[in-house]
Amino acid sequence: MSVRAVRGAVQVDVDEREEVLARTRDLVSEVISANELTLDDFISVIFTSTADLVSEFPAVAARELGMGDVPLMCARELEIEGSMPRVIRLMAHVETSRTRAQVKHVYLNGAQALRRDIAQ
Repeated sequence: MSVRAVRGAVQVDVDEREEVLARTRDLVSEVISANELTLDDFISVIFTSTADLVSEFPAVAARELGMGDVPLMCARELEIEGSMPRVIRLMAHVETSRTRAQVKHVYLNGAQALRRDIAQ
């Protein structure tokens, strides 16, 4: 078993609490599914969001999915001119038997444009 980092991102259509939670749940659920993970495999998750998302913490959605005992942190993404708006990113540290090359990074709802080289 190794510790691996799984990346992902999702673009939110509008800054409303339910939209932020729904899109974050989609992202976390797809990371779990794509990498055949269980909640016990998670060591920690860092979420970032762009400055235009202020209606809710993405970590709330992860807690709703059962990650109450997983260390979760939210932070602000850098404000770079011309960057994609309304984006939530995650980096999850997990225990897995997958090699680094086998880890599937997940980019949803337009966020694929951020990392076309690794987006699943």
